[in-house]
Amino acid sequence: MKRIPTLFLQAVIVLIGLVVLAALIGLPLTEGRATNLDLFSIYADPFILYGYTTSIAFFVALYKAFKLLGYIGQNKVFSPDSVGALKSIKYCAIVFSILIVMAGLYIRIAHHKDDDPAGFLAICMVTTFASIVVATAAAIFEKILQNAIDMKSENDLTI
Repeated sequence: MKRIPTLFLQAVIVLIGLVVLAALIGLPLTEGRATNLDLFSIYADPFILYGYTTSIAFFVALYKAFKLLGYIGQNKVFSPDSVGALKSIKYCAIVFSILIVMAGLYIRIAHHKDDDPAGFLAICMVTTFASIVVATAAAIFEKILQNAIDMKSENDLTI
């Protein structure tokens, strides 16, 4: 019975990944500058390529979360692999938030005077806040799990 919730959460993670991937592929086609461009020019835009590069950290974190749920489903929660997965998720969230802030700063500094970057900057702030929350939660869970593993190994030595 314990395996079903972890399988459900793994399915949710896969669904999130597919939705984000579809958005990454589809949204550049609907963007305002893309109306008069050919397909190669749309996807060769430096800012869109930066978005794809930034998404690598997101997808790595999703993969590590998928792996962590696999460890939970196999009753290997208190293992160094789980701590490593949480550490990777934390670092991916930190990198993702830094890259999002850099994109927001670039748009804020280099936007055309006729453009209004408020919407993009609001999305940057919300995304940065969410990734900082994920990094903080992963750091807390990592510390708790590492302490539990350390206590377990100390108890195993005293027995």
